[in-house]
Amino acid sequence: MGRLPCCDKSNVKRGLWTAEEDAKILAYVSENGLGYWTSVPKKAGLRRSGKSCRLRYTNYLRPDLKHDNFTPQEELIINLHASIGSR
Repeated sequence: MGRLPCCDKSNVKRGLWTAEEDAKILAYVSENGLGYWTSVPKKAGLRRSGKSCRLRYTNYLRPDLKHDNFTPQEELIINLHASIGSR
């Protein structure tokens, strides 16, 4: 007696994301905004789980995500952490 499955596990695609899938999820989120991630794959036409879509968007596709090099201050923090640890 548990929860109903969110999706048909046998029909879910796993592995690397393609550029077409990225474009679909970006188009869906820009059109409809952030909502219930369990419904995103079906509405966007993806064969992925809602969790996979949520993680892909938040970790790689968000517009406010920084993809640049580290700033000098961030480099200093990395070097200090490497030399003295996290104390």
